Amino acid sequence: MEIKSSPKGTQSIERTIQILKKVASRNTAGITLAEIARKTGLKPPTAHRILACLAEHGLLMQRGPKREYFLGMLAYELGLAANCHFTLRELCSPVLNRLARITGDTVFLTTRSGVDSVVIERADGSYPIRVLTQMVGERRPLGSTAGGLALLMAMPEAERNDVIRKNRHRLNQYGNLTESLLNSMVERASKLGYALNEGQILPEVTGIGVVIPTLLGSHYAALSIVALNNRLQGKRREEIVAMLNAEAAKLGRTLADAGMGMHP
Repeated sequence: MEIKSSPKGTQSIERTIQILKKVASRNTAGITLAEIARKTGLKPPTAHRILACLAEHGLLMQRGPKREYFLGMLAYELGLAANCHFTLRELCSPVLNRLARITGDTVFLTTRSGVDSVVIERADGSYPIRVLTQMVGERRPLGSTAGGLALLMAMPEAERNDVIRKNRHRLNQYGNLTESLLNSMVERASKLGYALNEGQILPEVTGIGVVIPTLLGSHYAALSIVALNNRLQGKRREEIVAMLNAEAAKLGRTLADAGMGMHP
């Protein structure tokens, strides 16, 4: 995403935040200076200055043959400090573990962050996916995962269209995904009542997602299950959807009781 001009005094901060988000989105494999400059629209010397400062203070670190950037120790420490105020992961973990144990598949808890979705927890069943899937902390454009698609489906139409428009240039990084295909997937999800990613991102993988109910007027978390295609077909798919909806409803009540404003 190219960084637009901002009022004087905030531009450097916004550039820094955008860079941190880009690094976070690639924190498993790492991201190079050249990639960051290209994806943010910053000139390489400007990007390098910001990266060097972040690395000096421990928010980033460099590793690998290409000196890729990753989140650093200070980012980890800040996350630990903030954790006491954000209990969503802890409250939902038992549900994810139970679903993974019952289904044998991989279960994700996804939240919205602007135009992105972020995996904040996952649980692997006895039939884990061997191909590359989402890791905890990974950021992706909303709609490029089953959980993100569920969140996108639940948005008001105008807001959803705005998110898709802002992400259109990023979608081709995820399988065959395009703006047109994503709109079709949202339309199908609305008719089905749940998000379905049936090989659109990874040909051999199917994902199903549902939002966690809320009375706040907007949904910010979703449950999803991802498995090989042949494990999410026919009657079993219907059973998985029913199970996800039931667990999401329970979570809505649990989170509301915990003061997080969510409720079926």
